[in-house]
Amino acid sequence: MLKLLDVQNLIKYVQSVGMEPFFHGLAETIEADFKRWGEFDKMARVASHSPAGVIELMPTDDGKFYGFKYVNGHPKNFEKTLQTVTAYGMLADVDTGYPLFISELTLTTAFRTGATSVMAAKYLARKNSSVMAIIGNGAQSEFQALAFKASMGIKTLRLFDIDRAAMEKTKKNLDAAGFDVYLADTPHDAVKGADIITTVTADKKCAKILTDDMIQPGVHINAVGGDCPGKTELEKAILLRSDIFVEFPEQTWIEGEIQQLDKDHPITELWEVILGKKAGRTSDEQITVFDSVGFAIEDFASLRYLYEQLKDTDYLQDVDLLSVPTDPKNLYGLLNGTDTQNREYLDLIPNVL
Repeated sequence: MLKLLDVQNLIKYVQSVGMEPFFHGLAETIEADFKRWGEFDKMARVASHSPAGVIELMPTDDGKFYGFKYVNGHPKNFEKTLQTVTAYGMLADVDTGYPLFISELTLTTAFRTGATSVMAAKYLARKNSSVMAIIGNGAQSEFQALAFKASMGIKTLRLFDIDRAAMEKTKKNLDAAGFDVYLADTPHDAVKGADIITTVTADKKCAKILTDDMIQPGVHINAVGGDCPGKTELEKAILLRSDIFVEFPEQTWIEGEIQQLDKDHPITELWEVILGKKAGRTSDEQITVFDSVGFAIEDFASLRYLYEQLKDTDYLQDVDLLSVPTDPKNLYGLLNGTDTQNREYLDLIPNVL
């Protein structure tokens, strides 16, 4: 049978293993898939844009398994008490084309974005980093903070959001995690003394959340919020004096901070740094920018991680989604009763992974 991981079972699983072990396992799986970058079929996500937002498909495969994520980004959804981002995803067997596993990916996308951020920061931030500023305190902010605490030991947070209630919400959610949290009055105030600056705002426009005068030597900028054409967070001058690292250039040139730059501007692909082919941080004075827009391999790795951890547990449910007659030429037989579902084959599907 096709297996399903729904929201409640994901929550139960994360609560059972703990946030930090979950982040560690997810980050390790994403990094392992970045290390085999060449095995993947890669393409920029397929996007359908509207004035309200964007709906995207993010596909990839490694020759053995195919994965995709369906995801939206609608910045004004909060006005309707709806999430800005929702998602689900699927893994399938390349040899047969049969789907194997369907999962919620709204919570998982928040986890994988945090895990990808810390994976990049391992190579790009100063090793003794201890203070992180987070500009934009919506749905993603706690996941960023907890990921950096789990992997880099970040304990001091400096928060800013134009919505004071969002800052208070983030502080309250993180109170039990042992952070020293400072609520800033301005973005300039928030970044003072920060080793790592994460920008994760939702407004769909070319913005200057960070201006050049705010950025001191040695800072690592984790630019997460710019993720579609016409949406940026960094002043161009910051990019011109930084070393820039990206996931998949063909996608980042369209959706990332670098859409502000000429196409011949030097950038480095993160997988090359992870494999030691290119340099990451080379000095304590260097300014680094991870221009993160999210890429399909990160979601593929997340689906793979979840399935491998849960395939033999009660967290997954059977879903009778595939019409598979015993005689593959007699699909109509399922309707008139001359054939039946091939249960024997369907029961074998989860064992493919």
